[in-house]
Amino acid sequence: MAFKTNLNENEKEQVPYTVEQPEVEDDDDDDEMEEEKWDEWEGDEGGSDSQFVCLFCDSNYSSSSSLFQHCASDHHFDFHSVRNSLNLDFYASFKLINYIRSQVAESRCWSCGLSCQSKHDLQNHLHDVIDFNGIKPLWDDDRYLKPFMQDDSLLCNFGEYEEVEDEQISITDEDLLRELKNIKEAYGDDLDAVKSLVANGFFRRNEATSVSDDHSNHASSSDKELINGKGSRSCVSLIGKEPEEGSLMGNPQNHIAKHIKKVNESYFGSYSSFGIHREMLSDKARMVAYGQAILKNPSLLNGAVVMDVGCGTGILSLFAAQAGASRVIAVEASAKMAEVASRVAKDNGLLLSKSQPEVNGNHKGVVEVVHGMVEEIDKIVEIQPQSVDVLLSEWMGYCLLYESMLGSVLYARDRWLKPGGAILPDTATMFVAGFGKGGTSLPFWENVCDFDMSCIGKELVTDAAQYPIVDVIDHQDLVTSSTILQNFDLATMKHNDVDFTATASLEPKLSVSENGKTNLNSKTCCWCYGVVLWFETGFTSRFCRETPAVLSTSPYTPKTHWSQTILTFHEPVAIGLGEENEGNPETIGTEVYPAVKIDLRVSIVRSTEHRSIDISMEAAGVGPDGQRRSWPAQLFSLQ
Repeated sequence: MAFKTNLNENEKEQVPYTVEQPEVEDDDDDDEMEEEKWDEWEGDEGGSDSQFVCLFCDSNYSSSSSLFQHCASDHHFDFHSVRNSLNLDFYASFKLINYIRSQVAESRCWSCGLSCQSKHDLQNHLHDVIDFNGIKPLWDDDRYLKPFMQDDSLLCNFGEYEEVEDEQISITDEDLLRELKNIKEAYGDDLDAVKSLVANGFFRRNEATSVSDDHSNHASSSDKELINGKGSRSCVSLIGKEPEEGSLMGNPQNHIAKHIKKVNESYFGSYSSFGIHREMLSDKARMVAYGQAILKNPSLLNGAVVMDVGCGTGILSLFAAQAGASRVIAVEASAKMAEVASRVAKDNGLLLSKSQPEVNGNHKGVVEVVHGMVEEIDKIVEIQPQSVDVLLSEWMGYCLLYESMLGSVLYARDRWLKPGGAILPDTATMFVAGFGKGGTSLPFWENVCDFDMSCIGKELVTDAAQYPIVDVIDHQDLVTSSTILQNFDLATMKHNDVDFTATASLEPKLSVSENGKTNLNSKTCCWCYGVVLWFETGFTSRFCRETPAVLSTSPYTPKTHWSQTILTFHEPVAIGLGEENEGNPETIGTEVYPAVKIDLRVSIVRSTEHRSIDISMEAAGVGPDGQRRSWPAQLFSLQ
């Protein structure tokens, strides 16, 4: 996403803004007074008595460096990392600080926009930045040039202790701050006037020259041109040199790109193991659903151009060829698996080959295996935009969104799929339910050869509250009803819809299991130890008109290799069908005052660790009389 700027596009070459200096009489007293005022202002700005207030809490620090260290360690906010990753100049950084303070004042997460009930809840919710480019426009508003907090020392010093990577330095921001402060004094709150000055080239801030191994080139005093016509230093224009070619200063996201490339290589490399492919091919629910959708809908596949994103062994491409597709483009980023898919297609007479147009008089070789990422295949194979009839992919990961392959599928949809073309599957739904003691390891440890080892089980349950667990839950261990957490329509959803916040209410499960675990009445309760997430993908009648299909990873259906994703509460919550009483809200969720339902707010977002996801879960117990008790938010990272 392009970041809006206020620079004049017609000014190809930057030149200093100058004003003809009028003749003035020498006035030593005025000069001395001006110098005294200036020195006094500088002293106020950088004095040792300055107090720096944290962006997220009420902590005070004596320096901006210690404040930013606190923000990074306690609030998941690394100012210098954000600034460098987004290549923020002085003004964008200035706006960022004011923007964050304004969001925190409203108990809202500055990066994902989640509104919390209190600042305490917000501090529990804060997380690492998920999508740097996605957050950049949030503070691109001139109103954030106005300090949100009065006498905010941080605005005067945030660049003072900035670390410099790769032995490169930038001209300090203090001079720019002086410009801004003088303009503020001259124009007050007239942001349009400030914007006009920026647009007309009043401010000049060029990147610093790159430096050698032995020394650095600082802007000298001769590089500063006085522009106010009075000989004072109140408005200064800085003129630097352009970065050398290849300088990291010119490409601040260089390291991020390298990291993403490394993670991608590791991710695709992991799929070079035949063991994982055997597990997926042995997953009956997976194979039946895809086989039914592809092979039993002839009106969709016969004569169609099909793209299979992430083909692996090529099984879905083989299904498509068998169903009568005229062309199948099988895209695979793993070099080994691309070779394997080609060999498999060839061995089954389905690989595109001019020398062998037909096999046994039945199927023409139509499968083209392309080694590469779907975002780059036009460099490898001849394909026109919006020329694909059917887009196939088995993109789902643990908790549906782990591995973040959905983004590639959506890219392929937008780039290669015809308008009105089919995408299989075309829907995905995430479900949530509460699980009881049987969904933990406690029952095992309570009796080990007639010995009580429950202390181990309790420790394991406590540890489980820190991490998501991928495992199979027996439906008999569910103690609440299940409900939909989020729906995705793959035919219409936007890329950013992958990150979401949703709410759900879990009520006690009323059905009676064989062993009576969840048999609730008005005088009993059971304990909910956490929630379990699972998903279903649909091959709906929108595209599969003859034979729709559903792939479910529910605890109520045969297990799949996806299992379910388990999120454990810090402490179990008692739920039941209690009667209204005058209980203390602090006791809601206990045996004496069981909750009649648990309200959840769950956020799932892409992690800063590429192809991973972060999960935030907030739970509140609701008593029979409507009173609520909230527990601190919990953060989980699935990676």
